[in-house]
Amino acid sequence: MGEIELEVTSPSWGLTRTEGRPWNFPELHFNIGLPALQGHGLGVHVTNLNPDPDIGATSWLVECDGHRLLLDAGTHPQREGRESLPMYDRVGEAGVDAIALSHCHHDHVGSLPVALRHSPTAHVFMTDLSYFIVERVLHNSVNVMLRQREELGIREYPLFTHEEVDDYASVFQGISFRKEIEWVSFPRGRRGTSPTLEFFDAGHTLGSAGIRVRGRKQTLFFTGDVCFHDQTLLRAARFDGVKADVLIMETTRGNRSLDPGFSRKAEVSRLGDAIDSVLAAKGSVLIPAFGLGRTQEILAELAVWMRAGRWKPRPVHIGGLGRVFTEIYDLQAHRTNRSHPKLRLTEALDLKVLPPRELAQVKLADGKLFVLTAGMMSENTAAHDLAIRMIEDPKHAIFFVGYAAPESPAGRLRMSSQGERFIFSGSAGELTRRCRMEAFDLTAHANRDDLLDFVGQVDPKVVILGHGDGASREWFVHSIRSRWPQIRVLQPAPGATEVG
Repeated sequence: MGEIELEVTSPSWGLTRTEGRPWNFPELHFNIGLPALQGHGLGVHVTNLNPDPDIGATSWLVECDGHRLLLDAGTHPQREGRESLPMYDRVGEAGVDAIALSHCHHDHVGSLPVALRHSPTAHVFMTDLSYFIVERVLHNSVNVMLRQREELGIREYPLFTHEEVDDYASVFQGISFRKEIEWVSFPRGRRGTSPTLEFFDAGHTLGSAGIRVRGRKQTLFFTGDVCFHDQTLLRAARFDGVKADVLIMETTRGNRSLDPGFSRKAEVSRLGDAIDSVLAAKGSVLIPAFGLGRTQEILAELAVWMRAGRWKPRPVHIGGLGRVFTEIYDLQAHRTNRSHPKLRLTEALDLKVLPPRELAQVKLADGKLFVLTAGMMSENTAAHDLAIRMIEDPKHAIFFVGYAAPESPAGRLRMSSQGERFIFSGSAGELTRRCRMEAFDLTAHANRDDLLDFVGQVDPKVVILGHGDGASREWFVHSIRSRWPQIRVLQPAPGATEVG
């Protein structure tokens, strides 16, 4: 018999009824097979709360042994207002027992206070390294939303306040890697058995983790965003020995194969040579990068090169948030699995924070280096506004070192051709690309073949694919089914639930 679709929840499934009226079935779709109907708590239920089938607001609702856990609470990087939020209405009035965060990028943590409104008694677990970062990320989000309310007229903003961030911080708990903990708190006088969770170093950015959830009968593993190769600072993920019945896996690079001769070392060398040539011609270089992770990895390369005498000492202009996270990288270097453990970026480099008010006046003709927060070059960011000044000048260069969504300003610039007019953004309109533009594959995401090998290591019964576009997910569907036909491969639509 084929699968059947139910729209139900119960006290632990979410089913509600007003006195004297029929049962109310919320819009929560469970695409489940018959074995899951044989008894409550016998399967792991996973609901995709991301409102976009591709990369968006990462959030997964996991139901295990009758308890409920939220994995991540992101915001969609290409949507504004409430449309950027996960589908928290699918959680229902019952809320969740706990929230576990894989890392502190906005698409994984940016709506945490909103999630806590839906589940005010939930505790929030993250790695102890993420604990040093999360409040700064959330307070910065409030500042950005307040500015966008004024500049863009988005009246829904802010979606949460500084006061809420401060109030909720009391339930944040930092946990060491490889320490298994229970995540359900029982009321006084009530005894019960809690499922457990455990963080594994994911190597993606400072504090990033894969998360193992262990129940009475089944185990689930969530990769979060993972990197299986060494970066300049952070070393590769440590997922050794992970086994699970259900694997929720990112698929960011499923649509990209590596050339047979590719090496990260050669790509780093190519970036250095490109910077050399621009500086020699008295041009300036802009590297747009995410404030947490990409910025520090690029600064580390610049520090190594300058220490080796490749260029004469010169300031590196960065954003304020990038500076904050760089200081945290330095302070936590001794607790991080990384290369260059004694390298302190704030000491090795002359870092200059570029205030927005000085952006229009800064001179570009004497060979400056900019590593500015906003990898997507979103409007009303320093990277976006500086790019407007550089795009039409052939002396300057804009170098990309990470992912850029195709519909973002950064994505449009990357797809443009030399001498072509293109729409950079709504506020900038059409520009003619005359600057030098190159992309360097210095990703902090796992390459697809490494992720495929990881599936073989985990040996799951079910793989749930997320955090990738349609082509990326389909590559994994085909590849997993070809190598392991016994594994169920699922792509839950926004709001849909699957049972492991």
